[in-house]
Amino acid sequence: MAALLPEESAPKTLPDLGIDFCGIRCENPFFLASSAICTNYEMVARAFDAGWAGVFYKTICLQEIKEVSPRFDAVHLEGTGDFFSFRNMEQLSENPVEVDFDILRRLKENYPTKIVVASIMGQSEEEWMQLAKMAENAGVDAVELNFSCPQMRLAGMGSDVGQNPELVLFYTAFVKRSVKIPVIPKMTPNITSITPPAMSSYFAGADGLSAINTIKSVTLDPRSEVSGKKCISGLSGRAVKPIALRHILEMTKNPLINGAQGGKKPVDISGIGGIETWHDALEFIQLGCRNVQVCTSVMQYGYRIIDDLILGLQHYMASRGVSRVDELVGEQLPLIVTASEMDRGTLVFPKIDREKCIGCGRCFVGRRPPGHHLCRRPQATCKRHQMRRLPPLPPRLPHRRHR
Repeated sequence: MAALLPEESAPKTLPDLGIDFCGIRCENPFFLASSAICTNYEMVARAFDAGWAGVFYKTICLQEIKEVSPRFDAVHLEGTGDFFSFRNMEQLSENPVEVDFDILRRLKENYPTKIVVASIMGQSEEEWMQLAKMAENAGVDAVELNFSCPQMRLAGMGSDVGQNPELVLFYTAFVKRSVKIPVIPKMTPNITSITPPAMSSYFAGADGLSAINTIKSVTLDPRSEVSGKKCISGLSGRAVKPIALRHILEMTKNPLINGAQGGKKPVDISGIGGIETWHDALEFIQLGCRNVQVCTSVMQYGYRIIDDLILGLQHYMASRGVSRVDELVGEQLPLIVTASEMDRGTLVFPKIDREKCIGCGRCFVGRRPPGHHLCRRPQATCKRHQMRRLPPLPPRLPHRRHR
């Protein structure tokens, strides 16, 4: 991460990372995402003590939740313990409703400067309103409407709702009429375009939007089988970040959501999806997010990554002379254009440092079948052709027919 920062002496004072989200002042833009990393008081308290600004608590519902085992599967980089994506079959909080709301009440009492958001999920308008009122009575700062969980056992919940703009409109409107605290629908990425449900949330009066939840996927590792069976469920981790950014862009480019039209204030966006470093978080902010939520990297590295997130963003801002996070919000949006607007009269060639060439041969192999504009170095001066020829591969065994 340090390599991404300019090489200059550390500034004497670092900028404050405070920012408003849905009218709520946050000490920094870094939140825990609603997930397995925030399912009880102790976990959230530990994160708050470490420096996280807030939490979107594990989604609360009125149904009985019973999880499968195992319910996680990491997709690893070959030969390492590192993973670039993470599939989970976890659903919602297994705690009784009263226990979860008591946890939220105690968190807000003991950490009054931290932001506590109750994530809820109902199966009918009555359930959505009941849970929202319970959240408000517990003293939380806002309520998130989970329209996006991709692996719910019961029909009519999670992404089943998020893929239906009409249901998103109705449930959001019912909750908005029931409570005075900010309402933040959570969008599903498992849809052709995120704009219709986002617009439904806007017309229902949503104060903010969260995006994205996990992406429907399947992995075939036998170690993730449940009694010998496999199931489609949600994928997260660094591999999903470009997809998440695309969905964020669709929302923040919308003239109604960003406040350019309609006469209403902009709908604040909370970005989620593959955030591991301060630079990942910066990209979401530069596309218009006012905070970001993190899950999978916390599962991999622990709550302590908040130190890197905070210090990295502060040093980046100081290096540019930026004093407020607000100055970064949406600054990349004017540079994002449609494919028809791209410059097609410019041809960029790679610049090769010949002193650092190790003769790997990728430039030679890569330019032949696909016709990419790679290295066109003469063979006489190419280290690839100066290197000793590698020993040939062993001959293939003769094909044996099965009788």
